[in-house]
Amino acid sequence: MNEPSIAGKKPTIPAAKWIVRPIMWLFLAATVLLTLFPILMTILGSLKTGAEMMSGGDLLPREWQFRNYAEAWQQTNFARFTWNSVFLSVMSTVGTLLVAAMAAYVVDRRDFPGKALYVGVQASTMFISVGAIVLRPQFDLMVKLNLNSSLWGVILILISAHSSTFFILQGFYKSIPRELDEAAMVDGSGFIRTFFRIILPLLTPGLGVAGLFAFRHAWNEYILPLVFTMTNPHLQTLTVGLANLRYGSSAAMQIHLMMAGACLSILPMLVVYILANKTFIQVTAGSVKG
Repeated sequence: MNEPSIAGKKPTIPAAKWIVRPIMWLFLAATVLLTLFPILMTILGSLKTGAEMMSGGDLLPREWQFRNYAEAWQQTNFARFTWNSVFLSVMSTVGTLLVAAMAAYVVDRRDFPGKALYVGVQASTMFISVGAIVLRPQFDLMVKLNLNSSLWGVILILISAHSSTFFILQGFYKSIPRELDEAAMVDGSGFIRTFFRIILPLLTPGLGVAGLFAFRHAWNEYILPLVFTMTNPHLQTLTVGLANLRYGSSAAMQIHLMMAGACLSILPMLVVYILANKTFIQVTAGSVKG
């Protein structure tokens, strides 16, 4: 008795998938909508007049006010504040990556007294938010170091908050074989030279991922730059300068200019993401191959 041929039959999809797939796509669509809607509202709001924003009119502007961007640029001294934000973000990111990379390498490759305590303290700083409680001690410390009148005080404080970067890089170190360290030691390379010449170049994908998060954190920081630049307005960052756009010289609300400035401030982050996107692709490809 010949068995019926199944070569021409199409695989059937279980009935459960017909229910799960629409729900999954609806969930993804809702997530995208909730993510993009505030950005869309900001862009459209930046092209309205102040009266339209206050009256809560239509979604689309009655007249597209592209001059809002020029006014926001002029009123906030945008070029100066952008430079301050770039300087703060770049220097704190480089310092955070260097400190966290060295700390994570030592913790991953060496055993020393108090190692478990150190890792525990690093983990606790990620889950305990001290917020404004430490602002006064931090400021007093920077006064003692004569760094309260420059952005270097803010940079040092941001570098000290490197726990998340520490754990990200520690995870990447576990994927680098220890045999490379041992081979380098056999060839006469010291611990520090092995780190900078062999291990650190292999950590490039991890540095790219951690660097993006560190840069974003520094770029969006508001409280610290606000406290440290109260007596030095020329050192204000974009986040502080944009907040000053809320009220004009006549004490009138200028939300439309705030939104225009916010749209301009997004552009550097987009550039950083585009530059770091290749790193994300490398990490994803490596995880798939593994």
